[in-house]
Amino acid sequence: MNTVQILLSLLVLGGPADAIYKRWIPNTNFENASNWAGQRLPCPQDEAVFASNKEVSVLVQSAHSLKSLYIPLDGEFILSPGAGFMAASADDPACGEGSLVNFGDADHYQWFDPTLWQSVGSIDDLENGRFLFSLDTEGVPCQNDDVIFSSETSFRVQIQEPASEIQLKSISVLGRKFISVAEFGEYLASRTGRLQFPGPAQPQVTNMKCPDKSGCLCGNERMRQEICSALLQHSGNKCPEVSCANPLEPIGHCCGICGAIISLEYTSEFDLEVYRSRLIHTFLNLDKYLEVKLAVSKVQPLASAIGGKSLRSEPKIQIVCADEKMGSNAGTSALLLGRDIMEDIESHGQSFGIAKAELDFSTGATTSTQKGSLSSAGIAGIVLAIVILVSLLGLGYFLYRMDVFRLPSSRFFWSLRNASRLEETEPVDNMGFSNPIFEPTVENEEFKSP
Repeated sequence: MNTVQILLSLLVLGGPADAIYKRWIPNTNFENASNWAGQRLPCPQDEAVFASNKEVSVLVQSAHSLKSLYIPLDGEFILSPGAGFMAASADDPACGEGSLVNFGDADHYQWFDPTLWQSVGSIDDLENGRFLFSLDTEGVPCQNDDVIFSSETSFRVQIQEPASEIQLKSISVLGRKFISVAEFGEYLASRTGRLQFPGPAQPQVTNMKCPDKSGCLCGNERMRQEICSALLQHSGNKCPEVSCANPLEPIGHCCGICGAIISLEYTSEFDLEVYRSRLIHTFLNLDKYLEVKLAVSKVQPLASAIGGKSLRSEPKIQIVCADEKMGSNAGTSALLLGRDIMEDIESHGQSFGIAKAELDFSTGATTSTQKGSLSSAGIAGIVLAIVILVSLLGLGYFLYRMDVFRLPSSRFFWSLRNASRLEETEPVDNMGFSNPIFEPTVENEEFKSP
């Protein structure tokens, strides 16, 4: 398959997206049972209680009969058509005697928590639930992402410093899309906006998509400490244990993983979205890789210091493969995928603008990370050198057989060989004696007595 055929097949499967979409997961909907103590909705004999000192915005999508309702001093209820509250007119046997049911605290949902976001490559993927695996710092909205708060949800998201550095391409709230700082700032000044984004600082909406087809840096690395802190609060502020002895540390991830990392150097022909689509449709659709998670993004390698000066490395494309296996099998499926990708790069890498690829891996079965590198240009050069060497050897043998350069060297070797023979035929004064243990016992005709 040539380059044109490969690109056409990718376009048929689905063209590259302009950006990654990030959707906020939690909501403060009245009908969401997880928002209530006991994980159940209040029933007619219950008293529904919202803490008086908590600010909250709540979407109500249907009518509810309650014994009583305690509302916050500062909050709002957004009512869908036909939604509302009414006093229970009769006992409901399914509700029992009733009790106090408290609405949960919505103030603990943090913008920088990557577990509270879903990443997709298109709106179709969002509707079909095809979510992307992201590194921790990239799991939070990046500077060129479209951020979505689902249209039929209310929410409350805490944004702490340095939230003023957060930049987004766009943000959608309650079905309305904002693409400018002024427009979104006006919404934030409204009562609903203040309850949903309590501040103190707010994201900046720029309407800027990534101008580079090879991809753009996420821009969240400077907030890595805040992101990792929000993430690790779920695991006692420490990274979970992994099975491999020397876990890999992907750029942009908070904890080590078992699996494989491929680092790519690329040319001006490289297109990040096209190559991501190739990896997804060529490999992740295979049954043997259904459990493998794949993240592809442009990253900035850590700067090195020489002579007291910090040297900024060129950005690279990082491919991270991880799986959910445990024990000695941890990361083994991810490693198989990494090796398949390396083989694919050897065959088609130049067609996609890949100049060099390096594989690092660590699995439950290995005690140390190992490296393997592959350069399309390097391999081509080695093959060419071998072809030239074989051709020269063949040409030399042909010329030798045709006596083109045989005579001078032949005389030289002939003279050496003759000299050696003369030395062998000259009589030698044998100063030793015959030893029947170490020397042959066969008699020589020349030394027989007459």
